[in-house]
Amino acid sequence: MKPSIPIKKPLLHLFQGDFDPQILTAYFEKIGFVDKPGVTLKCLKLLHALHPQAIPFENLSPLLGLPVSLEGKALWLKFVKEGRGGYCFEHNLMFGNVLKSLGFEARGLSARVFWEVGEDEVKPRDHMLLLVEAAGKRYIADVGFGGISLTAPLELNYIGIQKTSHESYRVTLEGDFYYLEILIKQKWRLMYRFTLEEQLLPDYDVVSWYLCTHEKSIFTRDLMVARCTSWGRYSLFNNRLSTYHLDGTSDKKFLSSVAQLKEVLEVVFLIDLPRHKELDRKLGTLLKEK
Repeated sequence: MKPSIPIKKPLLHLFQGDFDPQILTAYFEKIGFVDKPGVTLKCLKLLHALHPQAIPFENLSPLLGLPVSLEGKALWLKFVKEGRGGYCFEHNLMFGNVLKSLGFEARGLSARVFWEVGEDEVKPRDHMLLLVEAAGKRYIADVGFGGISLTAPLELNYIGIQKTSHESYRVTLEGDFYYLEILIKQKWRLMYRFTLEEQLLPDYDVVSWYLCTHEKSIFTRDLMVARCTSWGRYSLFNNRLSTYHLDGTSDKKFLSSVAQLKEVLEVVFLIDLPRHKELDRKLGTLLKEK
């Protein structure tokens, strides 16, 4: 029996591919990309490595009660012109728009996070990642997972360990779900679970609005900042600054003043701080060991 209402494919697409050469050139200068761009695996890998080194993960806007726009040109202005960073939706939407503008086939996916989540806690699907086609294969790309963001795309259907310049990962398929794990101190830890169902901008808008406005959202309560480097990673949670090296060593220290926090945000994380009347007061509330 045929359905009474014809089933139509959605006409909307997440990535419009409308970043013009001027926008792309400014983005390339921001992240330090000097190679010739092209729809190649080499280009995808280099862009994926450079993006999280130049543009930090940070949630200053939700922390200060500022609106977060997921529109492509707004993200470009925030990242490139304003010298800011953002969280997963912002990073991966920006990255996806860049890839689409270069000619890559890319779609947005959603994931349920298990990283640093209690055993009895159930999280919504509140993380975004990308599915990208390159060199005849499918890869997942994710430049917005905070302190353990990928620094290279991972082949979706590769069986076994995939090494990057930083950590090692593996992607496994069980039933309808893909699982992404990271190797930390010789132990595999689950990051998130996802499917290949394509998401559209309204799907992300709803979750992003919750994360940046709800009183129970960690993004409105705590400061979370991260940036990777060629030799390791930096991570800031409230006033706790952590430095991780590729050899497995790390060190942590607590910042004791608003001036220290602002200096670290500007110098270590490369953030041009927003001029907001509540910035100093809000940072001051984070000066406690957690």
